[in-house]
Amino acid sequence: MNEKSKFFVENIIAWYKKHHRKLPWRNTQNPYHIWLSEIILQQTRVKQGLPYYLKFVERYPTLQDLASASDNEVFRLWQGLGYYNRAKNMLTAARHLCENNQGEFPKNYQELLKLKGIGKYTAAAIASFAFNEKVAVLDGNVFRVLARYFGIYTDIASPQGEKEFRALAESIVPENSSEYNQAIMEFGALQCTPQKPNCMFCPLREHCFAFAYQEQESLPVKISKTQMRERFFAYIIWHNEDKIALKKRLHKDIWQNLYDFDLQEKISLDELHQIQVQGTFLMASEILKHQLTHQKIFIRFFHFESPTPNLVDKNLEWYSWQAVQNLPKPIIIANYLQTLQTQNLQG
Repeated sequence: MNEKSKFFVENIIAWYKKHHRKLPWRNTQNPYHIWLSEIILQQTRVKQGLPYYLKFVERYPTLQDLASASDNEVFRLWQGLGYYNRAKNMLTAARHLCENNQGEFPKNYQELLKLKGIGKYTAAAIASFAFNEKVAVLDGNVFRVLARYFGIYTDIASPQGEKEFRALAESIVPENSSEYNQAIMEFGALQCTPQKPNCMFCPLREHCFAFAYQEQESLPVKISKTQMRERFFAYIIWHNEDKIALKKRLHKDIWQNLYDFDLQEKISLDELHQIQVQGTFLMASEILKHQLTHQKIFIRFFHFESPTPNLVDKNLEWYSWQAVQNLPKPIIIANYLQTLQTQNLQG
């Protein structure tokens, strides 16, 4: 390790000891708790993910408790966190470990990679934090800190960038990988932030490329190829006495395994009139907007009274309002239903 790299590692760790946040998953080497935190924090800020972590640890204290839980129960607890495939993969991995590995986590990076929902970053995090394996973590914070300090302009979203940054990260990770990996991620989250990094009080600025050349806003380089997709959802909410009709989303799309209503995407006025023939129109909501990472969804809810308990769509089922509360739903639907609680549409 050269002097620039040694300076980097030593000062990152020294900074961490003084400034790190006290988070519950940092006070343990329990691989189950570390795994839970890492899955929950994928694509999620710590402030948003922390309450979910605490709820999951309380509800499912052990891997066996999680593995024996029902899908709906876990999805309901996950509601509002987004990226629901994480919850599905988490359940799959938990059940696999309990059925095939005596409920124990693999103790090294390569074996952890084989688990459902665990990629290179998560495998490295668990291997390092739980078992102190000398392996580097590489997430958005780490990319940013390395790019700025060492002056790397390779696109972090490219295969070449992943290869280059991984080689650098692995070359400087010290024996006490757990503390160092926590330190570099925390440094990126609190000090070397995406916008307006705190360079004036940065312990690395003496040797930092970006600070020397005022390239903080230019690094890291990330060329995004994903375009925002717009979608238009017309939800038909069927009412019959004190029940409403919902279905489970089974196809591969957003919100898989969650419950929603009769969905007509891009419905025409003629199609809406055809639905009105089947029942009595009650009301329509305003157009609501829901933002996902790569999708912008415009949603409107149309309420109809069904004259009969027989449903046209075989996938729809009647649920009491009380039962609906316990179903896992997209947060936009859960929030909308809350607005109806004081209205007569509840029956």
